[in-house]
Amino acid sequence: MGTKVLTMLEPLWQGFPPTNPLAVSGSASCTLPPRYESVRCARSFTRETLQGWELDELFDSVALVVSELVTNALRHAILAAPEHADATPPARLHLMRWSHRLICAVRDPSDESPVAGEADSAAESGRGLYLVDSFSDSWGWHPLSGVSHGKIVWAQFRLP
Repeated sequence: MGTKVLTMLEPLWQGFPPTNPLAVSGSASCTLPPRYESVRCARSFTRETLQGWELDELFDSVALVVSELVTNALRHAILAAPEHADATPPARLHLMRWSHRLICAVRDPSDESPVAGEADSAAESGRGLYLVDSFSDSWGWHPLSGVSHGKIVWAQFRLP
């Protein structure tokens, strides 16, 4: 994992039990263009990455969480201001694996904190962070370090 990525993700380590970020046993990331088709691309990327790490059994839960995090980044940070779409940096999905945990992190250019909506079963939206909380072992967010705008929203999974 490059030093630049470690520096950018530095706030991510603040919410975790002690771990050496340099001891990552696997990492992968992809850029997500500013369109909703990127959710499907993120799921495919997640499937391929988990297969390569022999973690296929986690795909359903991890893919659901990745879908929600990417959808939120697109909806609230990137596509919210279509007049600035060309100038807005894209979202980026990071998957990182240690021996006992997997982290899914989505970077976006917004400074706004993620907010869980009302968990109304009849509503078409607003349940994403409740799903993230239900399917992951923990989640959180941090402002990006070393840049003027942006954040990382992450979810952690314990590995079998």
